[in-house]
Amino acid sequence: MTTTKAAPESPGSPPGPLDAAELRRRCAATIDSYGPGHFEGRPWLRQAFLDTPREHFVPDRYWSTARREGRFPVLDRAERPHAWLKRIYRPLAPLITQIALGEIRPEDGPTDCGDFTSSISCPAAVVGMLHHLDPRPGDRILEIGTGSGYNAALLVHRVGATALVTVDIDAALADGAASKLAQLGMTPTVVTGDGELGYEQAAPFDGILSTAAVREIPQAWLRQVRPGGVIVTPVDTPFNCDGLCRLVCDGEGGATGRMVGGLDFMKVRGQRARRPYSELGWPLWSDYHVTAGPGGQRIRTP
Repeated sequence: MTTTKAAPESPGSPPGPLDAAELRRRCAATIDSYGPGHFEGRPWLRQAFLDTPREHFVPDRYWSTARREGRFPVLDRAERPHAWLKRIYRPLAPLITQIALGEIRPEDGPTDCGDFTSSISCPAAVVGMLHHLDPRPGDRILEIGTGSGYNAALLVHRVGATALVTVDIDAALADGAASKLAQLGMTPTVVTGDGELGYEQAAPFDGILSTAAVREIPQAWLRQVRPGGVIVTPVDTPFNCDGLCRLVCDGEGGATGRMVGGLDFMKVRGQRARRPYSELGWPLWSDYHVTAGPGGQRIRTP
């Protein structure tokens, strides 16, 4: 395969569109290598990823999670345009866009505060979540956590703008995402509101995708999805990470499903406070049964 060598970085000069398209292709190829649960079996998702300029939704300054001397550095598009762009297309690199609900700003420079309150999820996580939602063209989808608008753009590619409602509790984020989407000719319904309440006005939905983790599945989500519809959301676990949960709803306020992967997400604002896992339906440690032998190890619950 022939690759194009990037031109030397010159401060203040923005990367060209061909650079971004090539990075997008390379990123997709790497995600392809991750196997099941990503692009596999979802040609629509791969095409949406390649067609959508992720960098369009990224602010000119964001924090990297790759600490330097104990601090989270800022990548500034004007100062280091190619570094700014390259990190956007690293498959496992999230981009932090808000810390401490905006009390700390990228203009303030590197910080040791890890109270992340908004981000653009890493490409692999975005693809994995959409893989498990797998909406059909025209499905009515509710997205919880508009953020930058990037996820919404990928969904619009699949279901169309009129079928998508996306909600964010932060008015500035919602307004910014709506503007970015409109610049690409995309006009889904963008709502400022508490995502835990869903969006009753447009229910029932064929699916709900949450880009923020919950400790407990909100009752409103369960009520607002049609029978057979799907909820995909990160759920807090006792294992020092979140689990990606895929639930199938019964249309009567109930749902069943399973964990399909592990990841880390910020919590919805109404569920940031910790709660005992015993209140949230998790088995006790004594409920996990371990067997081990020549054939290997197995851990299960009753």
